[in-house]
Parts: sequence; structure tokens; C-alpha cells
Amino acid sequence: MQRLDKLVAKIQLISRKEARELIKSGQVALDGCVCTDAGAQVRDTAEITIGGTPKRYTPFVYIMLHKPEGVISASAGKDGETTVTDLLPKSMRRPGLFPAGRLDKATTGFCLLTDDGAFAHRILSPRSHVAKTYEARLDKPFDDETARDFAGGMTLNGQKLLSAELTPCPDRLHPQVVLRQGLYHQVRRMFQKHGMTVLELKRTKIGPVALDPALAPGQWREMTAEEVAALNAAVQKQQK
Repeated sequence: MQRLDKLVAKIQLISRKEARELIKSGQVALDGCVCTDAGAQVRDTAEITIGGTPKRYTPFVYIMLHKPEGVISASAGKDGETTVTDLLPKSMRRPGLFPAGRLDKATTGFCLLTDDGAFAHRILSPRSHVAKTYEARLDKPFDDETARDFAGGMTLNGQKLLSAELTPCPDRLHPQVVLRQGLYHQVRRMFQKHGMTVLELKRTKIGPVALDPALAPGQWREMTAEEVAALNAAVQKQQK
């Protein structure tokens, strides 16, 4: 149960004062009946309409975004910079929404945005080792030594990395890379150590959840309950 004005403010992303004015104007209905009492207690199962449009409120939101190249993985950027939250409609820019795990400006693919801090912490925690899968395009073919170094857990700048999977491909120019940690520019630096430059990099999966192929760069959708549950299950599996 929660107050109607508080609920309307959350749904509409407006202030409590603006929500009370909206309610007093008769534009809010509960279970088909107009309610002008801003302090009315609303059941979690109540059907709410605002301005004749059915609305629903969930405590947290989980968004799958296909990040394009040149967009910043942040909630706010410098003047002139486009951020991942800028790609969402205003109705989805809830307070506290942020990208769970950053992609650098040149990297594209699966960016997960949420306002559920505990969920984000679980999938990003070093203890969880949730796999992140990438597709890369290299300037020259990788060799067997590179693959062995990835699998063995290479050392970068004195830091021993976790084992990473480098999937062979016929031309050895378009490998799939699976990491279980997220260091600054990690994939690019790992290939750079072996004399290769990553020309393109795209994240295709987080844990068992793949980027929806129907999403073009810049497009987004809310994640399904099954996808969120699959990520939570992946965390629990890794922590056992």
C-alpha cells in the first residue's frame, strides 16, 4: 500500500505537488473510479489510469539497450555528449537509472540499465564472475599463443587476470571473447599485448541473456521477468 500522490509522482516522473494537482483535477482513476483524494492508500493490485490511459508501476526497471558507437555509458555526460539514458524516452528516465557495467565510447552492444542498485551490484561484483560475451574485429589474425594466454589468465601491467575464452573462427579476425571480470578497456588491452588492434567491439551477452537481435543500434526494450531471473540465477550459480 502507498499514497496515491506518491504513486502518481513515480509513474509520471513529476513532483508530489504536481501529482496532487493532477489528482484533484479528476484525471486519476482507481479500479475504474475517479479518485480525487491524494492521500488515498493504493493496493499493489489496483488498476490505475491517468488521463484515461492505463498505467502500471513496478518498483524497479530493467532495460536492454543496443548501445551505438559514440554514446557514453553514463547517466550524465559533458556538454554535447550523448549518454545511454538520452536514448530513452523521458517516461523511462526514472530517478536513479544508470548503466550496470560500462561500455567504452567506441564499443557497441548490450547495455543494461536499471534503478535496482542491489541487482546491479550482484551482477557486477567481482565475486559473481558473471560472464560478458563480446564479438571483436581485429586488424590482423590472432595466433595460438594469444589464445593460450587468454585461457591461462594473462598478466596486464602486473595484474593477473581471470581466465578468458577466445573462440576460434576461420579467419581468426572475428573472435568471440568471454570475460568474467570488467577492467578498463580490458578486451582491447588484452589483444594489444599481443600486437593486435581491436577495430570493432560489440557486447552480445551478459550471463545467459543475449542482446535481442531485433534491436537496432539506439533501440531498447524492457527486459522480461525471465531474463532478469536468469541473470539472478547466474549470479547464485557462480557464488556457490
